[in-house]
Amino acid sequence: MSKRDYYEVLGVQNNADDQQIKSAYRKLALQYHPDRNPGDSQAEERFKEAAEAYAVLADSDKRARYNQFGHAGVEGVSGVQGFDPTIFSDFGDILGGLGDLFGFSGGQRPGGPAQGADLRYDLEIEFSDAASGTEMVLQVPRLEVCEGCKGTGSEQGTPETCPQCQGHGQVRYQQGFLTVARTCGQCRGRGQVIRNPCSRCGGQGRVEKDRKLTVKIPAGISTGQRLRLQNEGEHGSSGGPSGDLYVVIHVGEHPFFHRDDDDLWCEVPVTYPTLVLGGDISVPTLNGDATLTIPKRTKAASRFRLRGKGMPHVSGHGQGDLYVSIKVEVPTELSREQQELIEKLDKTMPDRSSGPSSRSKKNERPFFNRVRDMFG
Repeated sequence: MSKRDYYEVLGVQNNADDQQIKSAYRKLALQYHPDRNPGDSQAEERFKEAAEAYAVLADSDKRARYNQFGHAGVEGVSGVQGFDPTIFSDFGDILGGLGDLFGFSGGQRPGGPAQGADLRYDLEIEFSDAASGTEMVLQVPRLEVCEGCKGTGSEQGTPETCPQCQGHGQVRYQQGFLTVARTCGQCRGRGQVIRNPCSRCGGQGRVEKDRKLTVKIPAGISTGQRLRLQNEGEHGSSGGPSGDLYVVIHVGEHPFFHRDDDDLWCEVPVTYPTLVLGGDISVPTLNGDATLTIPKRTKAASRFRLRGKGMPHVSGHGQGDLYVSIKVEVPTELSREQQELIEKLDKTMPDRSSGPSSRSKKNERPFFNRVRDMFG
């Protein structure tokens, strides 16, 4: 029986590019795969035929010989006569795990060395610690290699080679024209069997322990930032490398400062005479008090900027700024003399007539009421 034209098998033109050829074969591989058509010999033949066509047309040299000499030009070439399973390496992502089923994934052998899991630790720190930086000791639970069996899982000596798979972790058998590889059911892919499990870890090779670690908190760190401690996650299994530990920072609120990135904001009360006449006031900062000069006739809710008085940049270079908002400080208790002085001032303010008796209820606005209006 003569073979069909390879372009006809894949359903493409003879000038099709590599991507068109790959897409055509991908579609046919999914449609006629033996695992999706159990017991269907016709589907098995179509699958084998498509695989053979793809093995030729996906290779530039083989394709050139086929275009010039036809089937005679590629007879006897490796991967053409009979089925070449290596072509599945390009399609492990679309065969729904069928590439692993047939042993063509090229990945890690089941039960072989595996990297330990990464761990997360949420750490709450004070605002002052975030501003200055600090060191903290953490106690992290994690899986570590069992000291009793050194990670082998066996109580005495080393595990035995699995008699069913001969240490390969997989067993192979014939399914139609394919050689199928499946994870060994006796050793579950490890290639070894444990006759006498370790009493400390129960044959798992790892045990849970609390690990104490010192972590350095850099100045300027903020909520949500992470610190990575390499190889401080869980230990790997079967000799695999350890994972990493990620410390996620949560910074507490400050009773006076409000943080915006590396800038700080605060609100400072100032007396009305200082706003009118001007003067110096003390403003709290992260590193002690700073002097702020209030100009004459400053309005309430004015904002001042103190450069370099904010949070340190976590990079270690420079600091943010401190923004100070002014609010009017209204006294709650007045002496008789203060009361009289304020009343005299009130009479000199705008929108006043010559005497108290001529004031209308509409215009009667005591001084502190107007101050409150100024403040909002």
